[in-house]
Amino acid sequence: MESGEELATAWPGPDTGPLSRFSLAGKSVLITGATGALGSAAARALSQAGAALTLAGGSAHRLAEVAAGLESGSVVTVPRRPESPEDAAAMVQAAVDGHGALDGVVVASGMNHVAPIISMTVEDFERVQDANVRGSWLVCQAAGRQLIGQGRGGSVVLVSSTRGRLGHPAGYSAYCPSKAAVDLLAKSLAAEWGPAGIRVNALAPTVFRSDLTAWMYADDDRGRATREAMLARIPLGRLAEPDDLTGALLFMLSDASVFLTGQVLYLDGGYTAC
Repeated sequence: MESGEELATAWPGPDTGPLSRFSLAGKSVLITGATGALGSAAARALSQAGAALTLAGGSAHRLAEVAAGLESGSVVTVPRRPESPEDAAAMVQAAVDGHGALDGVVVASGMNHVAPIISMTVEDFERVQDANVRGSWLVCQAAGRQLIGQGRGGSVVLVSSTRGRLGHPAGYSAYCPSKAAVDLLAKSLAAEWGPAGIRVNALAPTVFRSDLTAWMYADDDRGRATREAMLARIPLGRLAEPDDLTGALLFMLSDASVFLTGQVLYLDGGYTAC
């Protein structure tokens, strides 16, 4: 951006109050994986912040439940997972049809399959890659086409994990590489889309309560041992709750982070600092 007019469009400027830069009022945001623990927490927080939401997930029934619990009346649901280009395009089109445009995207869909590599099937490995990497890539492709065409920038947040940076002894040979790929997808697209004013970042939590981590909360030897090993490495002394992640998400989607792109933000209670 070279002209003063273009810069003024990208940066709110000194006359804008600092708290107003956190506003998402009227912003059109697509959330994939909206029926999951983080996706539904994101939907609640963004609804309270005044965003117009498009919620995508595999279960129409669960999407309806999430939508019914939101404060905002401006909600569109799309009962699809990002398994094909057509799925991703339909999600983006639903946001445009329902809210007139697309301003932000949260890619919270994904999965894990925990097993030692010597017993994991190729099919299970590929399912994790498809859900975490291919799905993120497809949503970004469809969203990028829309955001670039609109010509007014936007913000994309990919949900990653501390496991994109660190290994895990419990059988994460599919999950860890998939999240490392998500981190580099965020960095690659930040570089590619920067000239269009589109910011792309990754949000990387440690363990938080969800269907994926339910086994870590189980009172059996495997769950207890893994949980205690995690807690020994977390300076804040607890595992995360989904709502612990939404403050950072609001920041990353809003104009408060207008100069933040290509970053992996670890919400981990200090886990990666140790």
